[in-house]
Amino acid sequence: MEPRWLDDDEMHTWLQVVALAEVLPARLDAQVRQDSGLTHFEYQVLAMLSEAPERTLRMSWLARRTNATLPRLSHVVKRLEDRGLVTRVRSASDARATDASLTDAGWEQIVEAAPHHVRFVRERILDQLTPQQVTALGEIAEAVLTSLDPSGDLTMRAADAPH
Repeated sequence: MEPRWLDDDEMHTWLQVVALAEVLPARLDAQVRQDSGLTHFEYQVLAMLSEAPERTLRMSWLARRTNATLPRLSHVVKRLEDRGLVTRVRSASDARATDASLTDAGWEQIVEAAPHHVRFVRERILDQLTPQQVTALGEIAEAVLTSLDPSGDLTMRAADAPH
């Protein structure tokens, strides 16, 4: 069966999406590194913990929320732990599980980094769009994420995570 090839408009749109998917992560990483000395992934880990009740999440949930494998997350959390930003402890509710918690130093780091990151997101992305485009972008992202992540693991809010 012959595939449904992209027409010219679809191809243009697809190439823009691919370019965005390539450029955006690099720019986010550069901004966070410059302003806080963190990688963007480290920032995401700290941000997810900062939003969680008692600033603590089960490692397996944190891995899903940051779209990381458990080994990758463990490696990064170990680096953050070595810097005094995160601690890991056995879960009080499940002895087989490990929880990651944001330390006071980690909280201070994310509080310091967040305004710079938000300014970048606002200036480089959201302020480039009309309010209607921002709404449409959210709807588009949700539709595509629903297709790519039907279980919603990656789109769950930290406050809704099991603990």
